[in-house]
Amino acid sequence: MLLPSITFYRTFPFPPPHRSSNRFPFCRTISVSAASMSLSGSLTKRSSYEEAVSSLSSLITSRTRTDASSLNEQFNWMFHYLKMLDLDGPVSQLKVIHVAGTKGKGSTCTFTESILRCYGFRTGLFTSPHLMDVRERFRVDGLEISEEKFVKYFWWCWDRLQEKTDDKIPMPTYFRFLALLAFKIFSAEQVDVVVLEVGLGGKYDATNVVEAPIVCGISSLGYDHMDVLGNTLTEIAGEKAGIFKKGVAAYTVPQPDEAMSALEHRASELGISLEVVQPLDAALLNGQPLGLQGDHQFINAALAIALVRTWLQKTGHGDLISLDCSNNGPLPEQVIRGLTTASLQGRAQIVRLQDDNITPGDLVLYLDGAHSPESMEMCARWFSQAINDEKQRQPLKDYRQILVFNCMSVRDPELLLPRLFNICAHQGVQFSKAIFVPNQSQFNKLGSSTAPPPQPQQVDLTWQLTLQRVWEKLLESDKGERSSVFGSLPEAVNWIKETARKNKSTHFQVLVTGSLHLVGDMIRLIKK
Repeated sequence: MLLPSITFYRTFPFPPPHRSSNRFPFCRTISVSAASMSLSGSLTKRSSYEEAVSSLSSLITSRTRTDASSLNEQFNWMFHYLKMLDLDGPVSQLKVIHVAGTKGKGSTCTFTESILRCYGFRTGLFTSPHLMDVRERFRVDGLEISEEKFVKYFWWCWDRLQEKTDDKIPMPTYFRFLALLAFKIFSAEQVDVVVLEVGLGGKYDATNVVEAPIVCGISSLGYDHMDVLGNTLTEIAGEKAGIFKKGVAAYTVPQPDEAMSALEHRASELGISLEVVQPLDAALLNGQPLGLQGDHQFINAALAIALVRTWLQKTGHGDLISLDCSNNGPLPEQVIRGLTTASLQGRAQIVRLQDDNITPGDLVLYLDGAHSPESMEMCARWFSQAINDEKQRQPLKDYRQILVFNCMSVRDPELLLPRLFNICAHQGVQFSKAIFVPNQSQFNKLGSSTAPPPQPQQVDLTWQLTLQRVWEKLLESDKGERSSVFGSLPEAVNWIKETARKNKSTHFQVLVTGSLHLVGDMIRLIKK
């Protein structure tokens, strides 16, 4: 059995640094039981966690592109849902940081939350998607919500919506319900700040029901979800800019001209400033690495700093931070600590595995849920850099790189695999084996104890064979490289383990990418 030698979850929030005890009267004095007692009037122990996530899974629908008027109508239902749940008032009181983007928005949110937690604020973080357990989407003080609290808050929302929705305004779809649940959790837990990651797009996203955020940010933009957001960067950027609000400061990062023009146009319409932040100078971290790996993370870190700075200033805590985004001065200790200790599963994550027959360090997984052309390029650069750094540290070792890949059928492998292959090859990294597997996870199963289903007798590998053909076309100039299709991820992992056992003098570096679902399946598998 493979045993991971790293910790997958941060198990404690940072303690509050120096500050007066009465600065945030409710921040550290609220008790867990007090937050839960407000639910006791209507909640019972009638449901287990698995029953709750089973009900949640019933809200999953097939995504289809609809016209703007239909999207607008469905988005407006969110305001009705808030009233049904008596959450319209509490949501208006939340001090929100709202972040959209194509790539890097999850990392930006993670950096932002980590910094504010280091300042001693009680934080709420809502992100998507999850890798193994839906509770990963809801974090309070850096910890995912407990099963007990999830069940209580879930049924509190579910029962009221079941009672008040009808044919005219039906039950919310899956992500809309999750957003409503997040608002309930964060308001009941009395957090100081809520960091909201947009689920899809921006203008019609469920999180955009927040009408007065403190500050907004747009991370790097590119082509993704084109079936919903549009076929051009102008259209896509316009949808993302839908989170901008009149009177609310907005930040972004360097963008392609077409995207930047769309963002600037929307900001001009609202009469707000749009500030472009430049990548963070690594020297400002005093020799420490960012908690999230990859050179592209320096732009996400800079955006996070800008969002934190503005949030502190706008909420009356400007005295806690004295910095700008120009990289000209030293960073406060809390900012450095937040940036260097931030963690995000399945994004540029390295896991060293071992068992009784595999030497520690000789089988290493590189996990990254890249699934767009731009993120695949970033993944390839990160992996190549990590491999070359390892070779420099131990130049006498024999190294072999293996790719484990799958992507959803809505993705175009002709845009993903060539970028991965060519960038790695340009950096001198060539895969001795590429393995294509189906995902194990069932997308309607959302709980932590949900095991992959028993392997069926017949597995449709048509898509994986298509991926293999795309890869093989890239190898025409080098017939020495090989690829395989396996019927399941466990089969592939068993092959990798057995190969590592038979080649004890070789250091195996395995890149798992193409799908967050695949990465989540891998993490679930190795944690066993």
